[in-house]
Formats: sequence, structure tokens, C-alpha cells
Amino acid sequence: MRSHYCGQVDESLIGQSVTVAGWVHRRRDHGGVIFIDLRDRDGLLQIVFDPDRADVFREAERARGEYVLSVRGTVRPRPAGTANAHLKSGQVELLADAIDVLNRSEPLPFQLDEEVREEVRLKYRYLDLRREVMQQRLLLRHRLTRSIRRYLDDNRFVDIETPMLTKATPEGARDYLVPSRTHPGEFFALPQSPQIFKQLLMVSGFDRYYQIVRCFRDEDLRADRQPDFTQVDIETSFLTQDQIMAIMEGLIRETFAEVLKVKLPDPFARMSYAEAMRRYASDKPDLRIPLELIDVADLVADSDFKVFSGPAKDPDGRVVALCLPGGAELSRGQIDEYTAFVGRYKAKGLAYVKVTDPAQGRAGLQSPILKFLTDSAVAGILERTRAAAGDLIFFGADRAKVVNDSMGALRLKLGQDRGLVANEWRPLWVVDFPMFEYDEDAKRWVAMHHPFTAPVNDDPAALQAAPWLAIAKAYDMVLNGSEIGGGSVRIHRDDMQSAVFGLLGIDPEEAVRKFGFLLEALRFGAPPHGGIAFGLDRLAMLMSNADSIREVIAFPKTQTAFCPLTEAPTAVSEQQLKDLHIRLRLPVVPGA
Repeated sequence: MRSHYCGQVDESLIGQSVTVAGWVHRRRDHGGVIFIDLRDRDGLLQIVFDPDRADVFREAERARGEYVLSVRGTVRPRPAGTANAHLKSGQVELLADAIDVLNRSEPLPFQLDEEVREEVRLKYRYLDLRREVMQQRLLLRHRLTRSIRRYLDDNRFVDIETPMLTKATPEGARDYLVPSRTHPGEFFALPQSPQIFKQLLMVSGFDRYYQIVRCFRDEDLRADRQPDFTQVDIETSFLTQDQIMAIMEGLIRETFAEVLKVKLPDPFARMSYAEAMRRYASDKPDLRIPLELIDVADLVADSDFKVFSGPAKDPDGRVVALCLPGGAELSRGQIDEYTAFVGRYKAKGLAYVKVTDPAQGRAGLQSPILKFLTDSAVAGILERTRAAAGDLIFFGADRAKVVNDSMGALRLKLGQDRGLVANEWRPLWVVDFPMFEYDEDAKRWVAMHHPFTAPVNDDPAALQAAPWLAIAKAYDMVLNGSEIGGGSVRIHRDDMQSAVFGLLGIDPEEAVRKFGFLLEALRFGAPPHGGIAFGLDRLAMLMSNADSIREVIAFPKTQTAFCPLTEAPTAVSEQQLKDLHIRLRLPVVPGA
């Protein structure tokens, strides 16, 4: 049906007869000669229909946009001055000898070159995917997965599938449940990740495993989340944390080199969790933005400004300064907008100081809060922030979480608004995470990563005595402010796993009920092991410069976990529910 893709036809084929097939991208009638730009996944090819070939010309006259054609013809150079340097086939055209209309098309619900609402694009996703930008994104994703597989294969990793129907386990999000017909009243769960199974594979002796796998989490969605998503899941045995990180760093470095022809740093930068939170108020800092938070609590603890002194004296409080170069030009209205912005993160306000001449100290500053600050505090703030003439210093003061959330978000927004985001790739390892976080509402410890992460201190008694001091053997790979992968060395002894479960409020009976098969496996010679999982959708999103992971998934859901194309989820018949031994307690109202 075709001998070449449209984008493959170039000067090397001049004088040859070729057959191409694709969709009518554009049709033009120029003084009796018809031009059709035929499109396939490789690009466009200009086809010329001469009226001297009457039967072929008549078919071309009837062709319309998105008709599916197969055309045979002779490749010839384009006339002088008509070449298109933007097309791979732009130096040549095809003089048609024969045409076959393979299928007609009704007028499309939207034009492929116009901006339309996302819901419309998703309803007609098969048409949306015809657009060049979408084709390029999915082809990049294909090259990405191919590169990942090649690297892992070359490094002796074995591709092994794990079950899609499994047991519900607490992993931080709600499970998608699947009722069992053969076991009435019981349910499978779709896996949030293959975490436990890949640990069992290490116990089984497959010391290097990987899988490009679908995962499912019933959680609130956003631009970089979907209810069903894809992970590059990896696990290894008999490797230290540094060895695992080195292999994974090599994976990302080689993938970028192969897919984007980009050379990433070697080695990647490393930063502790504590340093990342101190400097950037985020455990996934965007290093392209040259703004940092500066702690100033000690400078303002004794001031008369209770907005500062209160948090400065509170063990759970934080007071920080953020210096914006050239920010003194901001109007009061703009500052008010940023004040409203941090208010979304529960900040009560946004104090600021404009710097006109730092050499003059207080006299070279403008701010309504200056009267509350001592000369030594002012001097200390100017020294620590290294503020220059024309700069503006923002302040955050509140509980540490509020300050981190609000000022971390402000840092990112200022970077975007002020054009401070460098056009480069800045990968980073964040390490030395706390093992646990304390949930004030539930009054208990929760795992910062997951309950199978090993602590740096290999003594269960020490862990139980001071869980707030425990550091995890965990590591996240961050790229330009997005976490693209997270992993850890795992617990491989049942005594340590039981101790962690205990700290998390999982009693022995519950542990056996939910994780008995894992605890049992750890008693049969489980090797030291660890791994990582990369978010393939998120990685493809970043590499293709898309705004959302929905742009790199062929058939995604909306932010309400709805598929406009298939209209899933939908109601099912009473018989289907009866087969599954399920009865709905309330009537289902369509669209409610």
C-alpha cells in the first residue's frame, strides 16, 4: 500500500517511483494544478496532480481534508524558490501517477491547527493525536522507553511482570478495588506499585529486576497525576545505596543523551533533605531559579514586631528572608498580589523591605516594618541576604510548615514571573530524609516514604527509642523542580520490619494480616536490597516540554478521573452487580 513514509521522501529518491499513504493535511487548487499535502507520522509530502492525468486529477478534485489516500508517483525537485526548509521532504514533491481514496472523512468536530478546550480534545482523542505536536510527544515517549530498556538490559536487569490483581495494602493512597465473583464479599486491589512483589523477587534470587508497569491510585488529581500511570520499577540486591544511585544516574544520563542529545552533569549534585528545606523550602527544589531562603529568626527574636518575634521564639516556627534582585521596582499593587498568593498557603501576610542604598543602612531602606526592627537586625538581614541597591526582600514568619509552603511557592512564582528560570537541565539527588513524620491529627508516626524503607541505624532498639532522630536510606531524583524518581534501601530483616510496623501503629496481628507473606519471606534468607521507581509519564512530560502528563499519555483521564472518550466510569447492569454479589445501597442518579 506504500513504499515510503511521507517524511522519508527526499532528494535521494529523485526520479524514482514511490507510493505513499496518509491523510490530506491541506488541499490547494492553483490555476488548474492541484496540490495536496499528505501527512503521516513522519511528516508532510507535497503531491502535485496535473490535469493531463484526467482520471487521477478528478479523484484529487474530490479529496477533502482528512481523507485517507494512497498515491503513487515520481519524485522530482521542487521548482526554484518553492523549497520548504522546515520540512524533511521540503526539497522535493511527488508528481502523482495514481491515486486511491482509501476512506473519506466527515468534517472534523475541530480543526487540528486550532486551540480547543481540553475536554473536546480528550473526547476526540484519536483526532487530537493526529496533530504533529502530539505525535512527536508520543514518539518521544516511545524512544524514552526503548532507551530505558536498552540500558537496563545492558546492565543485567531482568524484565519480570507482577500481578495486576493483588491484595489491598496501605501505601498512602486509596486503592482501586475489584470485586471477586468467585470469592463473594472479597476484593482484589489494583497495585499502587509493585513494591512488595519486587522485594519478593529479590528474596527469590533475581538480583536485578525491572518492569515498565501500570500503577493505580485513587487520589486527588493535578497536572502531573493520573489514576492510572506508568512507573519504571527497579530493584537490586547486594548493592549499597551509593551503588544503586550510580547505576540509576547513569540510566537518566544515557537516556537524555540518546533521546534528546543532551549531556547531563556527571555526577549529579547531591543535597540533604534538611539543606533542601532550609535553602529552598522544598524537597524537590528547582535549582534553575537562583533564589534562596535565608533564616533570620535569631536576628529578630528580640524585636518589638511580634509577627517576627513570636515565630522566632517558637520551636516550631520559622522566620526567613528572600531577596529578589531588582525587585524594588515592584509596585504596591504587585506586592499585594504576591501577598494574596502566599495567603493561599495559609500565610497571614507578606512583609517586605525595598533596598535603595544598603550602604546607608536603615536610611537606605523603605518599609512599613523598619520601625519595629533594631539597627543590628537590619544590618544582619542586609549582610545575610547580600541585598544590593534596587533589590527587594520578602519575609515569611509563621509555623515552619506554613513558611515552607508559602515561601517555597513564592520562590517558584517569582522565578517564573521575573524570568529567572535558567534554560538548562539541573538534576539533583535529595538524600538523608527523615524516616518518619509525626501526624498531629492522628497522633502517630507515619512513614515519610513507605514502611519498607530501611533506617541508616540498623538497630531496632535505637529506632524505637528515638524515632524522631531516625534517618532513612532513601533518595529522590529531582529534575528542574519535579521528582522524577524515588527509592530506598529496603528493610531485609523481619525484626527491623516488625519494629517499623510497631512505630507506625501497625500491631502484630494487623501486620500479619496485611503483610504476613512479606514478613515470612524475610525470614528465609532475604538479601540486602534496594531500588527505585521513576515516573515515566512525568519524565516524558519534562523531556517534551509539555504542561501536563496528560499530554504524553495516549488516552488520559480528566482531573476528575473521567474519560470523555469512553465516558468511563459508567453504571453497570443489575446482572453484573448480581454476579459479583454486590447491591447498591442508594439509587445511582446519572450525572449526579
